[in-house]
Amino acid sequence: MILRDRIMHRVGVIALCSFLVLPGAVPSAFAAEETPVGEPINFVRYSPTFASAGQPDESDLKVLAERGVERVIYIAFSDQERSLAHEDRIVKSLGMEYLHIPVDFAAPRPSEYDAFAAAMRLAPERSTLLHCQVNFRATAFSLLYRVLELGVPLAEAKADMNRIWTPNDVWTAFIRSVLESRGVDPDCEGCDWTPAT
Repeated sequence: MILRDRIMHRVGVIALCSFLVLPGAVPSAFAAEETPVGEPINFVRYSPTFASAGQPDESDLKVLAERGVERVIYIAFSDQERSLAHEDRIVKSLGMEYLHIPVDFAAPRPSEYDAFAAAMRLAPERSTLLHCQVNFRATAFSLLYRVLELGVPLAEAKADMNRIWTPNDVWTAFIRSVLESRGVDPDCEGCDWTPAT
C-alpha cells in the first residue's frame, strides 16, 4: 500500500510538472509563450506551484484543475467585461480553493497586495493561479511576491513582468512604493521604471 501511494504521488508530480514545463518553456526566465489550448491569455509560469494569467474561461479552469492547480486567486472586479460569471462557484465545483481580492486598476492599494501575500503564506506549497483580466495586475503582484517573499532578484522579476507589460504611472508608483516600504530599493541595476504612456 505504501509503495502504491508513493508511485501515485510520483505520477501526480510528473503530471503536474508536464503541465508546468511545456516544450519550449524556459525554466529560469518564463517568457510569455503563445497560449496553449486550455490556458488563459498571457499565462506565465514562475515555478512549479505559481503562475499568473489573464481571465480564464470555464474550459481553462477545468484543464488547470486536471493539471493540479489547487487554488485560484482573482484580483479584478467580478463585473468587468471579460470576467467569468460565477467563477467562484465554478472553481469550487472543480475542487480548487478560490479567493477574490478586487483591485481597482486605477487605484491599487498596498493592503490588497498584503491580503494576497498573506493568503500565499498560509500554504506556499499549494499550486496557485493568480489572475486578473489580461495579467497586468497579476504580473505586478507576482513581481512583488517573488521579490519580497521568495527572494527572486528584482531585475529578474521585473524582466518577467515586462514580457507581459510595462506598467503605467499608477502601477509604477504602486510597485515602487510597496518595494520601498518593505526596505527594497526599486532602483536596481537594469531596472528601468519609465512608465508606459
